[in-house]
Amino acid sequence: MDEWEFEVIGLVESPASFTWEEFKKLPRIQVFADMHCVTRWSRLGNLWEGVSAAEVLAHVKVLPQVRYVLVHAHDGDWTTNMPLDDFLAQDALFADTHDGEPIPPEHGGPLRLVIPRLYAWKSAKWVKGIEPIARDQPGFWEQNGYHMRGDPWKEERFR
Repeated sequence: MDEWEFEVIGLVESPASFTWEEFKKLPRIQVFADMHCVTRWSRLGNLWEGVSAAEVLAHVKVLPQVRYVLVHAHDGDWTTNMPLDDFLAQDALFADTHDGEPIPPEHGGPLRLVIPRLYAWKSAKWVKGIEPIARDQPGFWEQNGYHMRGDPWKEERFR
């Protein structure tokens, strides 16, 4: 954790980075939400705690042309994309605890993005940063046939 770093790069006036200790000191929220997987399972009633996605972006000035966010993970070049509105939703957060316990590595710890309104593949595991972008850009699963948005209520699984 001494070498852990979270970066905000892309279409921002000044890129930013946070150490684990700096990230843990940001204002925290709790979100009670379900998680839906593209493979048709759901886990209901999760309690997530961490830093809101909006709070992270509040530390940089996003340029006016930004409409999407690309999320980067520590797992090689793994990324996922989403509209800025979904990223900034009130229940979107970078979670480090789930149901009162630290998120273990096998579930994306120490930090994973949680976007309850979208399928779980958008809730990136092992997050290392975000990149506000102007045009939608497919991430790993989207390049492999998954839907560009992934709304479970609209059954947006595949393209």
